[in-house]
Amino acid sequence: MIRVVLPAPLRSLARIDGEVVLEVDGPVTQAAVLDALEARYPMLAGTTRDQRTKRRRPFIRLYACGRDLSDDAPDAPLPAAVATGAEPYLVVGAIAGG
Repeated sequence: MIRVVLPAPLRSLARIDGEVVLEVDGPVTQAAVLDALEARYPMLAGTTRDQRTKRRRPFIRLYACGRDLSDDAPDAPLPAAVATGAEPYLVVGAIAGG
């Protein structure tokens, strides 16, 4: 069981209240979690990563266990606390400005 916390605009788009609970087959990686999220909520496809290249969108940040995982390899294993559901995987909309 993987817990995923999405920013409000994505929750609204997918009509989700609160966090999402997903089952991931195989190794728990960022790519596997985002694949499972997009499979369950197809309307989110392309919102967190480019559909063709699978690269993270520029203003999306990915966190787990107090760490910014945004620049980690998509196939790197997520922390054990995320894989067991003890900690959530956070998808955060970054803000730019000045």
